[in-house]
Amino acid sequence: MNNELKDIQNQEDKRGIDIQKVGVNGVEVPLIIERKNEKSQTVSAKARLSVTLPHNYRGTHMSRFIEVLSEYSEKNLLGVDIKGLLYDVKNRLESKCAHVKFEFKYFIKKKAPVSEIEFPVGYDCSFQGDLNGDDYKFILGVKVPITTLCPCSKEISKYSAHNQRTMVKVKVSYKENDIIWIEDLIEKVENCGSSQVYSILKRCDEKYVTETAYENPKFVEDVLRDVICILKNDEKITFYEVEVEAQESIHNHNAWAWQAETK
Repeated sequence: MNNELKDIQNQEDKRGIDIQKVGVNGVEVPLIIERKNEKSQTVSAKARLSVTLPHNYRGTHMSRFIEVLSEYSEKNLLGVDIKGLLYDVKNRLESKCAHVKFEFKYFIKKKAPVSEIEFPVGYDCSFQGDLNGDDYKFILGVKVPITTLCPCSKEISKYSAHNQRTMVKVKVSYKENDIIWIEDLIEKVENCGSSQVYSILKRCDEKYVTETAYENPKFVEDVLRDVICILKNDEKITFYEVEVEAQESIHNHNAWAWQAETK
């Protein structure tokens, strides 16, 4: 009796189509995040891991992705050695390229502006690594909520001005031997809004936030340009992508702006 199990994935495919990315998505893993001036924190992340697949292979080996994630998790290296993980994936699956993206919620303690009551704010963040041959690129992503107040509304209105909850999405790549802290990047983006967003506000804080926004009106274009000026002046950054979307309070649509550049 032949007990060898047939490997369908290794069958030859004759359609002549290379696949740029194939793998696993939505894998829940514990991810170690280095924090500025604090001990590392382990967060719950969702991972997407993929490789290129030559046209002559019918399928890839999905279990091998999980095996590599498991090994790095046991070594407490998930989130710490993304480049090494990608090399292992590339070699294990005999591929030219490997890609990974971790998405996670990152909490930063934040004080209310006047009362100074402290409570964490959660930010959606991501780590992305791309390995093409020996060319490695890391991308840090953050999503930062801010408040924007419409300059036009302030100018033409007698009593008030409408404002928006605005989301700023930033992705940056930087030199391998440098580091950009999540906390620093988020803080820089928050300072580009009309006002920051907080988890807890007492009446004195609400007064401060409202008046600060009123005295600092901004369009999405203003926010985009302010963020870009900061990223352009950072010598560590080699690539950036900025997206700003304001959830309009008086229109049945959102205001949106986007720009990316390789420096």
